[in-house]
Amino acid sequence: MATNNNDQHFSSRLGLLLSVLGIAVGTGNIWRFPRIAATNSGDGGAGAFLIAWVIFLLLWSVPLIIAEYALGRKGRMGVVGTFIKIAGQKFAWMGAFVGFVAAAIMFYYSVVAGWCVYYFIEMLAGALPSDLETSKTIWSDFQGGGFPVLFHALAMGLGALAVWKGITSIEKVNKVLIPTLLLIVLIALGKTLTLEGAGEGIAFLFTPDWATLKQPRIWLEALTQNAWDTGAGWGLILTYGAYMQSKHGVVKNALITGVGNNTVSILAAIIIFGTVFAILGTELTQPGALEQMKTTEQCEPDAATWQECTLDVMQASGPAATGLTFWWMPQLFAKMTGGKLFAVLFFLGLSFAAFSSLISMIKLVTRIVEDLGVVRRYAIVGVCTTGFVLGIPSAINLGFFENQDFVWGVALMISGAFVAFAVIRYGATRFREENIDGLPDDWNAKRPWDLVMTYVIPALAVVLLVWWLWLSATVYAPDTWYDPTDPFSVMSCLVQWGVAMGIFVVLNRWMSRRTLQSDLRGK
Repeated sequence: MATNNNDQHFSSRLGLLLSVLGIAVGTGNIWRFPRIAATNSGDGGAGAFLIAWVIFLLLWSVPLIIAEYALGRKGRMGVVGTFIKIAGQKFAWMGAFVGFVAAAIMFYYSVVAGWCVYYFIEMLAGALPSDLETSKTIWSDFQGGGFPVLFHALAMGLGALAVWKGITSIEKVNKVLIPTLLLIVLIALGKTLTLEGAGEGIAFLFTPDWATLKQPRIWLEALTQNAWDTGAGWGLILTYGAYMQSKHGVVKNALITGVGNNTVSILAAIIIFGTVFAILGTELTQPGALEQMKTTEQCEPDAATWQECTLDVMQASGPAATGLTFWWMPQLFAKMTGGKLFAVLFFLGLSFAAFSSLISMIKLVTRIVEDLGVVRRYAIVGVCTTGFVLGIPSAINLGFFENQDFVWGVALMISGAFVAFAVIRYGATRFREENIDGLPDDWNAKRPWDLVMTYVIPALAVVLLVWWLWLSATVYAPDTWYDPTDPFSVMSCLVQWGVAMGIFVVLNRWMSRRTLQSDLRGK
């Protein structure tokens, strides 16, 4: 018999907001965002990418976050149950796909959380690497043994403990994790601002190179980064929204969530850009240093200035996009005064960010399983055991990890479109009038939200997804786009998405029946 989830609520609005910020603020802010900003910068700076990124915050993330809060509060169930109630029983498969995308990301995200914990311990107990080769050796030694699987297991185990007692334990954990993380970010920011040369990196981050906005890829990256950054369209906020108090509005909460999350991303980018430009700038202005970097292929042969070489370093992703965070940052910290303390704080903050997001993914999948009639403790054990087993391939093979990140990261656009579809199916105006507007101490979303949900988000999802598929077939993997075994091919995505959707379509009637029966028992 299912445990009744309907009597659980966040104790306060602050507890809700900190927990949802725990969803949003993750490794996507600290590990992914600075690299994406650097990769999509022009010769003059990364500011134009930031503009596209802010535009999609307002046109994609915030409207979807409003929708997810309201859907969760109205449905009082997990993603599948909410889709059944809002869109209809025929569309349980859509909710299941949204939930599975988050689950698939959870499988390898736990591996990343394990990396962060390992590096926190390594920075705390060992000496910082004195050069890039030593830093690469630390990474390769870690990857070459059984440590990735061990720390992946540790991450899933700690995640299980955090959700064991339901929303109460999640709220308590996030009340510690998120304020501590923000404090660490502010301390690291203060240190960065004292570094000589950091200002040049920060100026580069905010200086727009307007010509880059003509490149469709910039807009694609800005949208996918927003989905990664904020958690919009994942179903995670919807899941936490099911535990909101009825008196709490959604519009202010959504704006705080989106703007608060993206503020952390900007602060992380300032820290990374400032630190890399300051430390590498000092080195590369020494006689012969730039040529040496070219010789060792640490920057491109055509890099004419130390600034171009520094940007090359930030854009070089390394294995599974780990180069900047796990190769470069440890040895750069070693070259600054007090670097060991800040290396420890950096990876502690990264670990906290990873865990706060991992917890929400575990909770999302667990709630779906609970809604199917499984008791919570069995659901948690089953979800975390399955997550550990299915995450092992990503832990032992970085190529597999990269494929999963590629396939399911892009699938977030589909998830966002499905969330919008649920609202459209119900009627965007009706949904807003019944569930969003008119609450005390909150703003009204008004008609512009209806238009964005009905037209803008579906159009963005379709246009950018089609553009991405074309780009993948013609640029990323032009010779193997039809090969599902190629990790970056169009067919790899289509096959995995298609298999998942096909299974859920076949199980649609069963999921609907079980979920509705469980909901009736819980009332």
